[in-house]
Amino acid sequence: MIFEHEIPDGSKLYFGESAKKKRQIEKIASDILYAEGFDEIVTPLFSYHQHLSISDERKLVRVNDKQNHKMTLRADSTIDVVHIIDKRLGRNTSHKKWFYIQPVFRYPSTERYQVGAEFLGESSLSRVMSSAMNIFKALELQPLVQISNMRIPMILCEMFDLTLDDFRHINIEKMLNLKVEWLSKLVYLQYFEEIDEVIELVPESIKVELLKMKELCGELTCKNTVLSPLYYASMLYYDELYFRVIEKNEVFANGGRYKNDELTSVGFAIYTDNLIETLSKEEKK
Repeated sequence: MIFEHEIPDGSKLYFGESAKKKRQIEKIASDILYAEGFDEIVTPLFSYHQHLSISDERKLVRVNDKQNHKMTLRADSTIDVVHIIDKRLGRNTSHKKWFYIQPVFRYPSTERYQVGAEFLGESSLSRVMSSAMNIFKALELQPLVQISNMRIPMILCEMFDLTLDDFRHINIEKMLNLKVEWLSKLVYLQYFEEIDEVIELVPESIKVELLKMKELCGELTCKNTVLSPLYYASMLYYDELYFRVIEKNEVFANGGRYKNDELTSVGFAIYTDNLIETLSKEEKK
């Protein structure tokens, strides 16, 4: 029996302080992004392209259009933003910096609000990371920044009897059991000060990717940064440098460099709901 006041499990209800906090986060973020040259876009709730974003298509909420073509509720905003700007609005605008404030949906009824930004045609990840960190600074938060590189797990899968699932599920024991000295060093690499020592040991293909991580660290002004070279994200489009913003066990944001139809871009998404919960707890202390 479903009562009149019930809402589906995973959906969101904001009222009173939570609604106020959500609006505060969105205003701070939009003010900063507008000031840094981003324009806003609100993409359609329905999409034909979400299979290009989500690795597990079972997480997509499926519906059909009037011609009975398959489409889904928006489960991720990045690829839709890129397709709409590059393919549909390309003749009407040359602007490359866009942000969005909107929810995404996962099967069966999970709803998650995001503030995201995409810089189309840009390859420097630090250009958007700085925008994300400015938002956290304005919210008086100093979370941990974790830097990864999706290319490293991919290369290791080609070199050893490893799969991407080993990296998704952080199967460190399997990697250590290979008893390769430089791989073990890579497993434990965490701090910027350690990266040069590891670079001297690894094969050239890995060295190239570690140098990209080192360069990104050098471009950042935030000090609370760690390295995670073996982390692998489940999003299909991130193919190289990647970052997560973490506070204790909560992920506040992620983003990275990606390519779509030969267009290299960078972007991030901030998870509004996680921020609301954390900021509310901080105010109660």
